[in-house]
Amino acid sequence: MKKTLNDLTKEDWNTLFPIELVDHNPEWKNIYENEKQRIIDNVGQEKIVRIEHFGSSSITSIKSKPYIDLMIEIPKGLLFDEQLIDQFTELGYSHFKVPERENIEEYSSFGKGYNVDGTKEQIFHIHMCPKENLMWKQIDFRDYLNANYKRAKQYEDLKLELASKFKNDRGSYVLGKTDFVNETLEIINRKANAQYGI
Repeated sequence: MKKTLNDLTKEDWNTLFPIELVDHNPEWKNIYENEKQRIIDNVGQEKIVRIEHFGSSSITSIKSKPYIDLMIEIPKGLLFDEQLIDQFTELGYSHFKVPERENIEEYSSFGKGYNVDGTKEQIFHIHMCPKENLMWKQIDFRDYLNANYKRAKQYEDLKLELASKFKNDRGSYVLGKTDFVNETLEIINRKANAQYGI
């Protein structure tokens, strides 16, 4: 019998936790703020440089999975620090190592709110890495979509299409968004370069 989230296979995850998009909930911001404070209170500001709410639940005009995604910046020397991982385990998180991919260096990920029987509480995902990691570009993506309603709606349309096609295939759902995210980051880069005359 499976006992922990780490025991679940890819097929288990896809079956137990299908992709479901819901309308934006203004309460998500408060849920994020409360969890952020809980982490700071229990882990300490000397280890955590900053915490940001990102992902679709931080984009107010679009549907999202009802998950709270947090990006946590830590000093490079604390990447995969066992004591730090233990502190998040004590807060109810399960740790996963995200392997290197597409120029993004490996980093720590944590999940909370999933149960091995498929029931869910409020789900939190943490992506923890130093500021040099390209994952931090996701904050630029969040800010751009919050400031550009039309682009945000295009993203929502894509997510709805992918969710209907890949309801039980989390990997394909995520991969299906990659080109849109990269194209948006390229738009952001071009605008920044034009602004500074590069």
